Amino acid sequence: MSASSTSDVPTLLVKIFGKDRPGITAGLFDTLAAFAVDVVDIEQVVTRGRIVLCALVTEPARGMEGELRATVHSWAESLKLQAEIISGIGDNRPRGHGRSHVTVLGHPLTAENTAAIAATITQTGGNIDRIFRLAKYPVTAVEFAVSGVETEPLRTALATESHEIGVDVAVVAAGLHRRAQRLIVMDVDSTLIQDEVIELFAAHAGCEDKVAEITEAAMRGELDFEQSLHARVALLAGLDASVVDQVRADVRLTPGARTLIRTLKRLGYQVGVVSGGFTQVTDDLKVRLGLDFASANTLEVVDGRFTGRVTGEIVDRAGKARLLRRFAAEAGVPLAQTVAIGDGANDLDMLNAAGLGVAFNAKPVVRKAADTAVNVPFLDTVLYLLGVTREEVEAADAHTD
Repeated sequence: MSASSTSDVPTLLVKIFGKDRPGITAGLFDTLAAFAVDVVDIEQVVTRGRIVLCALVTEPARGMEGELRATVHSWAESLKLQAEIISGIGDNRPRGHGRSHVTVLGHPLTAENTAAIAATITQTGGNIDRIFRLAKYPVTAVEFAVSGVETEPLRTALATESHEIGVDVAVVAAGLHRRAQRLIVMDVDSTLIQDEVIELFAAHAGCEDKVAEITEAAMRGELDFEQSLHARVALLAGLDASVVDQVRADVRLTPGARTLIRTLKRLGYQVGVVSGGFTQVTDDLKVRLGLDFASANTLEVVDGRFTGRVTGEIVDRAGKARLLRRFAAEAGVPLAQTVAIGDGANDLDMLNAAGLGVAFNAKPVVRKAADTAVNVPFLDTVLYLLGVTREEVEAADAHTD
């Protein structure tokens, strides 16, 4: 029987629930097989050791429904399970136009938060077709499959709600593209790493406070990036370039950075970084982390000392977006299949150019402009926005080890 032919025929919804154990699914369908029914749909969920198994099947031959019901109930009782059988017509209702994945990250995720998200989805005209958990650590991440409303108005409504209730919500259009090969491009300072690289250099030059002051103003969007870059780099004039090795050693990766990159690479994604910092550090990160692309400014060195100038093309706000497009072209990935991650005002063009822009522990102006925001200090939570579960990550790690 074809799927389309079940739309107007009698069907039975068989629900089994109770303590989970091996063999329940096989046992139910062995029981149903005696009545020569066809399977229309199956859904099974196990939560804290309790199973809910739903089987939508065609009605048995005339006069056999009563026996089917009695047999299923008897089988369930033998396993100390409960059974419910509901008569009806046809398959599940068709999902509405406009399908999206809504990923919610909470630390913790409360019932009040969940109610607010669900209510907002309903208010936009959306219907929640399915909910499942992506992760329980280091954050609770759940995904809603939503239909009946287009992605953009749903994203706008949930962005406002998520900001008010203090959870992170990402909304992406459903489709095969979600699992297609992608390009992920990250900012470096305060995103891939916990530090501002120029401040690490400044600590060796004795001008850390002055550099930090200029950096903060630039990240808030109060200063032109290129001007602030030249002003900060000028303070490094005369510093012995041998400090590069120490600065590289001082760099602290953001928690979850290695897991994020390792998992993305296993999935076949390409990963790059763009930075308003310096190639003296990003080139090392590219090798250490196995990145596909890396671009940054370069501190000029003459006679073993920094001159207080940078050489080559400046990587500023516009430059990051330009490099994202360049990396995508080299990787053979459509721009719509790119993900950009950043925290500062100089990342805004890149976030807006990417198919999905993620503000990571970002300044308010960046959170407001990005497609979604992550406000927990774990970079690997970005995986959940891509539909990757914690179990998949751990299984891949165990297989490798």
